[in-house]
Amino acid sequence: MTKNELKERVYAAIDRRAEEIVRLGERIRKHPELGFKEVKTARLIEETLAGIGLKPKTGLALTGVRAEAPGRAGDGPTFALLGELDALVVAGHPDGDPATGAAHACGHNAQVAALMGAAMGLLDARAFDALSGRVVFFAVPAEEYGDIEWRVAQARAGKLEFLGGKPELLRLGHFDDVDLAMMIHTTSRTEEGKAGVPASNNGCIVKTVRYIGRAAHAGGAPHMGINALYAAQIGLMSINAIRETFRDEDTIRVHPIITHGGSQVNVIPGEVRIETYVRGRTMEAILDANVKVDRALRAGALALGAKVEIETLPGYMPMSCDPIMARYFRDNATGLFGEENYRQIGHRTGSTDMGDLSQVMPILHPYIGGAKGTGHGADFAIVDKPLAYLGPAKALAAMVVDMMWDRASAAREVLAKAQPPMTRASYLASQRGLARRETYEG
Repeated sequence: MTKNELKERVYAAIDRRAEEIVRLGERIRKHPELGFKEVKTARLIEETLAGIGLKPKTGLALTGVRAEAPGRAGDGPTFALLGELDALVVAGHPDGDPATGAAHACGHNAQVAALMGAAMGLLDARAFDALSGRVVFFAVPAEEYGDIEWRVAQARAGKLEFLGGKPELLRLGHFDDVDLAMMIHTTSRTEEGKAGVPASNNGCIVKTVRYIGRAAHAGGAPHMGINALYAAQIGLMSINAIRETFRDEDTIRVHPIITHGGSQVNVIPGEVRIETYVRGRTMEAILDANVKVDRALRAGALALGAKVEIETLPGYMPMSCDPIMARYFRDNATGLFGEENYRQIGHRTGSTDMGDLSQVMPILHPYIGGAKGTGHGADFAIVDKPLAYLGPAKALAAMVVDMMWDRASAAREVLAKAQPPMTRASYLASQRGLARRETYEG
């Protein structure tokens, strides 16, 4: 049997499970959960993996689920396929959870269903009889870096250190035996075709900000107060004033939200809380922009005579995709979807914790279509279910065949030529070195 014949067998096995894979993705879509809280989704993944004969490990970084399948054609590297479990809060999304506001407005439900579909296809086709090395199927928590106040509380309670799923899994050693990794993200951007690979993605750091003023009667004695909301507004206006100092090539993005703006309308706000990211193409650019943002935030406190507490948290590192893995993906994608539907995507200004993995191992993070609307928007929806659910399942499985065929010669080539910029130890040290807290008295 040739490699391409094995791929066709796997594709056929996935097609036989098509209804089951789509049903799984739709079930996850209808029950969205926020990061590190994906209890029901994790249980469903555990049951699915056990149902196809694997032995999943659960509770990894609170809710992660991992299973592995060894090749029977010899030793070789370990290749991890990933899918993200979490949803995010999107106001007005028709499928939003009425209690939490969580909605699958980024397509993670399709990722996880495709991950399960790839596992089903590879096992049903007995692909591992012809493959070397080992494949890990890993459903990972908390890629969406939100719900920050709750996560900080979990960290202070000792339940987490890093507030994103993959960084926390790295810290805990759950990637120590993994040599290379990939996942496939859903896209609704028509300009990205049906499939494509980005050159790179922004990284980010995360900030929480607390302005502290002095409460007073807003009508009877406003002169006795210090308005923390006005201090925050000046801080935000100061951030806007420095945007023209950001270089275009650094793709800096700063997008704060006020999470608490005051306690009652007839009380001068004594406390205001803000969350923001500082994103950029490189860590050097991010750190340079962060200095400017901190200075702007201090200006608000100075203007009103308030106090500001600024906490900087490690976010996600910039991401780059391995070129050899990207070449194999392109070949598979053009075979599945047609040459005319493949795109080479440029730099993306969003951030993902696949960037953290890319610092310590070769990774691939392609996109496949099937959705419409705005990512993270109330109109995001999967409209082409075969493309969104089955396309990534086949592409993931095809990459396993490519990487692990012929004593895993392609995976060995990737590892021989890859030059990750960090070791796991230096990555952890770098991330920990970003964390800091500052109090400024205006």
